Amino acid sequence: MTWDGGENGAGDRGRPRTEKGINVQLNTRTWGSGDKSAVLVHGIMSDSRTWRRVGPALAERGYRVVAVDLRGHGASPRGEYSPALFARDLVDTLTGRVDVAIGHSLGGLALSLAIDRLRPCRAVYCDPVWATSAPDRRVDAAAFVAGKHATREHIARLNPRWDEADVDVELATLADWDPDTAHFLGDRPLLGFLPAQPVVPSLVQLADPSFLIGPEDAAHLRTSHFEVRTVPGAGHTIHRDDFDDFMKSLEGWI
Repeated sequence: MTWDGGENGAGDRGRPRTEKGINVQLNTRTWGSGDKSAVLVHGIMSDSRTWRRVGPALAERGYRVVAVDLRGHGASPRGEYSPALFARDLVDTLTGRVDVAIGHSLGGLALSLAIDRLRPCRAVYCDPVWATSAPDRRVDAAAFVAGKHATREHIARLNPRWDEADVDVELATLADWDPDTAHFLGDRPLLGFLPAQPVVPSLVQLADPSFLIGPEDAAHLRTSHFEVRTVPGAGHTIHRDDFDDFMKSLEGWI
């Protein structure tokens, strides 16, 4: 591991930078000390702080909760970026039995690519980056990069259901996010990746509507033995848009 003295965006000076092929230990945040274990994996531009309400809620239910910062996010190392590397980092960082693993958006994609090696007892994919309800929809990395400099007013306007504390977290996580993580997206259609079948019992939790998982995709997942639930009225970051219904949607899985 080497240290990058330059800046890849605010908050990156002095952060560790990985060399090709080096295993990465991700920064983690924990809640609780119960007998059950839960893992939380955030989406792009965010980090473990996004789970500020979910972590304590699971701890109250008897879990020891570990939330990771994916590479390029939070306090984790910087380096090359790809879904495969995000997945490998989860495997390298998380050891021991996992009762439930929850991944949101990019975290859902990373979790699904690592699931055969992590082997949690149950998996929950929250509006995962698997497919798109609009086949010609393009992923514009530049739009993500521009989002790094979003103001408080802009974040609040885009997310009217968020608490002030969630806006504070968003500003902090954007400051600590390396925008180079978005470049692997390029400027191309988001390919319709859908798992053929669940490796472990799996819930797919959807926003309403989901711009990633359309009705045909949801039907395919159901016939492939995933359970699919929609949280009515919730946006893509379900756990911040509607925390109470997010938790209700997890009943039977946590």
